Amino acid sequence: MSDREAQLSRKTTETEVRVRLNLDGRGESAINTGIGFLDHMLALFAVHGLFNLEVQANGDRHVDDHHTVEDVGIVLGEAIGKALGERRGIRRYATTILPMDETLGMVSLDLSGRSACQFDAPLAGKIGAFDAELIEEFFVAVSRGGGLALHAKILAGGNQHHMAEALFKAFGRALDEATRIDPRVGGVPSSKGKLV
Repeated sequence: MSDREAQLSRKTTETEVRVRLNLDGRGESAINTGIGFLDHMLALFAVHGLFNLEVQANGDRHVDDHHTVEDVGIVLGEAIGKALGERRGIRRYATTILPMDETLGMVSLDLSGRSACQFDAPLAGKIGAFDAELIEEFFVAVSRGGGLALHAKILAGGNQHHMAEALFKAFGRALDEATRIDPRVGGVPSSKGKLV
């Protein structure tokens, strides 16, 4: 594995999740969560962030999709944190505002090592067979797992699929920007000399 790559797994009585992430990839993905809409969103995240991403998940979907979506988010967040290591030399912050047809989505990140998530998007009901409210659960879980402050907001929009797509694409692009190595940053990007 490269220096900025991580492979993690999580097994509970509800789910079994495996994630492999390379922050310096080419946007290649192999994703199978059993939830088609989530697979599509994660593929968009990988393509637009230029990450190589593998996700394999099995969950108690006879109950609903909640546990699977949440646990995929947790493990992806943990993989981001592990791949970043001590977070030396990274830009740390990034904001992406991204259009998707009539929709405008924004994701702003701070890879501080501290978890916080603010989510402001009118997502409710179903997107196909997918519970739209689980998108917020996913981003909260990524933030918690990865130790990052994540703000996701829909600035304009109407179509729920487009709103979800704008957020996942913006998340990929913002994470790519925030994780980039900046040669001007000599160590950890903090006036304290350490993150967290």
